[in-house]
Amino acid sequence: MKIKQRKTPVVAAGKARRVLEQKKPTVLIAFNKPYGVLTQFTDEQGRATLKDFIDVANVYPAGRLDRDSEGLLLLTNDGALQARIAEPKYKLSKTYWVQVEGVPQPEQLAQLAAGVELKDGLTLPAQVRLIEEPDLWPRNPPVRFRQSIPTRWLELTICEGKNRQVRRMTAAVGLPTLRLVRVRIGQWSLADLALGQWRYESVSR
Repeated sequence: MKIKQRKTPVVAAGKARRVLEQKKPTVLIAFNKPYGVLTQFTDEQGRATLKDFIDVANVYPAGRLDRDSEGLLLLTNDGALQARIAEPKYKLSKTYWVQVEGVPQPEQLAQLAAGVELKDGLTLPAQVRLIEEPDLWPRNPPVRFRQSIPTRWLELTICEGKNRQVRRMTAAVGLPTLRLVRVRIGQWSLADLALGQWRYESVSR
């Protein structure tokens, strides 16, 4: 009597890799990025990068935060989550505390809220309000002030991701940005996370 041999199913390499990736637990990290740190793990010029602060393997930034900006940066090992956080089509809100040069007038705040015409198009409506100076860590190097010109702080929430958008928006209405700190992305907040430190965050699907 012949014994039938069970054939082992052939799984395409790409599909097998996706299956393995799906089994990995999702990791999400919140990092309080200092001024002057690049949002990448390597730099041929020897500048400070994420590698100097984060020792978790296989996580990547979900979106950008400019070298001269500070605050909340999210990193994950999950490509779908990375896209949901970073890609403009998902319109995830991002909140910034912005120190501007000058005293914002009602018409300037109204223009920021309604949308500002930039070289790459009109920005979407934003939420903006004047706030008291927040209790933040000292910036290194310190902000350079012009003694004859006062400064104020704004809280600005946007839901798109044009390059250097907040700085260009405030400049377009005559309020140059001196300091920019991101404090919230969607459901995730900087809260009491110390400068240069990171923590694991929970992920809700």
